[in-house]
Amino acid sequence: MGRPPSYDRETALDQALETFWAKGYHATSLKDLEAALKMNPGSIYAAFGSKDALFEAALDRYAARSKKLWAENGGGYDSPLSSLANFLRDLGGGSPTVQGPGRACMLIKTLLELSGREGELGQKARGFLDANEADFKAVFDRARDLGEIAPDADTDLLAMRMLSFVFGLRVQLEKEGLTDRVAAHAEDLAQQIEALRV
Repeated sequence: MGRPPSYDRETALDQALETFWAKGYHATSLKDLEAALKMNPGSIYAAFGSKDALFEAALDRYAARSKKLWAENGGGYDSPLSSLANFLRDLGGGSPTVQGPGRACMLIKTLLELSGREGELGQKARGFLDANEADFKAVFDRARDLGEIAPDADTDLLAMRMLSFVFGLRVQLEKEGLTDRVAAHAEDLAQQIEALRV
């Protein structure tokens, strides 16, 4: 059976992303996808080919959304360090433009779930995480070039630290939700970034 006339690929991908993000790859059944996408099995396979292909498309969408949100919310300051620090504050404070649904990062969840058997999907998630780290490194490089941080600062190490801060916060949000404790933790991390300023 073909796709229904009301089929919209962008909407379907958003629904698939939310479902996989909430439940994980293995726990998401075809019935879950049918309900979320409001499509029958034949239509899902006609549109996306397989569960793996749909999951991969959802991962791509998540990564693109994350990159766009970082560009919009992390790059709005003249000071690179302020951009990074305020991104952490926004994340811990539950800014909907940064935080999304308030769950642990889909890339981390995928990497933990699929690093064994489904190596290709796990590798894809790892590649997106590497790209996130590279984005943070570029900001630290700019901070070094502008004299905000020491000229001998190890921006690779700083980028790894920032990545750990961001995904650690997302784990806390998964565990606790939006709380004053998480916001205070985000503020502490933001101040650690600002303390790098020379």
